[in-house]
Amino acid sequence: MVRPALRPFLTTERFDLWQPQAGDQHDLFALTLDDETRRFLGSFTPTEMDSFNRLLRNTGSWTLYGYGVFMVRPRGEQRIIATCGVFRSHRGFGPHKGMDDVAEAGWIVHKDFWGQGVASEVMRAALDWFDAVHGNQRIACMIDEGHAASDAIARKLGFVEYGRHESDDGAVLRLYERCGR
Repeated sequence: MVRPALRPFLTTERFDLWQPQAGDQHDLFALTLDDETRRFLGSFTPTEMDSFNRLLRNTGSWTLYGYGVFMVRPRGEQRIIATCGVFRSHRGFGPHKGMDDVAEAGWIVHKDFWGQGVASEVMRAALDWFDAVHGNQRIACMIDEGHAASDAIARKLGFVEYGRHESDDGAVLRLYERCGR
């Protein structure tokens, strides 16, 4: 039997960072319900099945690779207000795009918490932990063109743009990487 964690995996000044747990599905679903929060996440309509699959992917990255997305909660609270971290991905863009079988950084913050430095604070802690445990290595990320806030966060965290990819729905994705320091 898998026991739920009794305390956060990491903490920052304002947030508790937890590994995914079975009870997180409802909050993950709620996180992506808002149209504005989802605007730069590709064209999908959230469903409970999608949130269940997202939870399994997040947990699978932790299980298989020893790192993954954190469920972010304000200190001492239960509600998940963001997911942030480094996870293993395979985007299917082809080997020349550098997004297959790679450590990938990502963050989703509920719009009620935009402009408060959540992604920067949490991602700095996640990247510092990742570097300390897994060594300095290449980490990729992708951001929808026009998402100025995420572009600024990526650059602040040391990512540099290296390419672009047009998705099947016509969205242009800016590809970033942060190579070992």
